[in-house]
This record gives sequence, C-alpha cells and structure tokens, in this order.
Amino acid sequence: MSVGGPADRRTGRSDSPRPDDLPATGRLLAIDIGDKRIGLALTDPLQTVAHPLATLTRRPGRRFPLKRLKEHLDAHRPTGIVVGLPLLPDGSEGERAGEARATATRIANQAGLPVVLWDERMTTARALEAIRALGGGLRGRKKEIDQLAATTLLQSYLDSRR
Repeated sequence: MSVGGPADRRTGRSDSPRPDDLPATGRLLAIDIGDKRIGLALTDPLQTVAHPLATLTRRPGRRFPLKRLKEHLDAHRPTGIVVGLPLLPDGSEGERAGEARATATRIANQAGLPVVLWDERMTTARALEAIRALGGGLRGRKKEIDQLAATTLLQSYLDSRR
C-alpha cells in the first residue's frame, strides 16, 4: 500500500505514489470514509474520468461495512482502490489518518487488490462548491456530497498520473 497526494509531492516524501502503484487500465474505485457515510466513485475502464457511484451508510461506533463494499467490488471489478487519507491542514497525520490506514489495510486484505492512500483534504469542500455552483441547496443531499467527495478524490489521483 502506498500513500500520496499533493502534500507528499510538495514535501518530496519517499512514500509518494508512482504511476505504477495501481494498474494503468481497468476501473479504479475510490473510497471517501466518513463517520456516518462512505462515498464511492468509479472510473471508466480507460481511467479517463471519475464518476459518483454510491454512498454506504456507516453506523456510529461500528466498523467499516466491508460486506457492502464487497458487493460493489464484485459488481464493478476494479483493478485498484484509492482510499482517502484525512491529513491535517499542515499535511501531518492525526488520529483519523491512522483509522483510515487501518481500514485501507483491511480493505486491501479483503479485496486482494492494490490500494493507494490519497490526500483527501478539501474533497468535501470541493463537492459542496460543485453542488452550490449547480444552483442546488444542500438540504437532503448528504449522500450526493459524499459521492462527489469520492469523485474529487479519484479525479485528483487520475490527474496526478498524467
């Protein structure tokens, strides 16, 4: 499993992703992990563009819903997974980053697919901006926000490989 994102490229950390961290063809699945909801996004087979897929509900105090994720993995057969890494504003890792790392490890073990952790700072803010730009209110759109956050995360990863 590797870690990357804009913060890593600026700092030059050795754990920054390389273009070969995930397969260059086949669908990629992104997972934006939240306390209550988990946004999912998927690429096309040529990895050109990311699009929203689904939102999984997470019960407070419960573990990540691996069985429900497995249904999406079986249905869409991705070749790799991008998991959001919630870094602090200064780029350091806090408690939530540790939880994301542990969850990413469980997902990698369960799915048997390569997993990349990717800087997810500002993905939800960008999703909110997109909904507002379309003239939509936020009321009742929490699931869409989580899917758009995952889409933003995945598109960021795709753009870094170009």
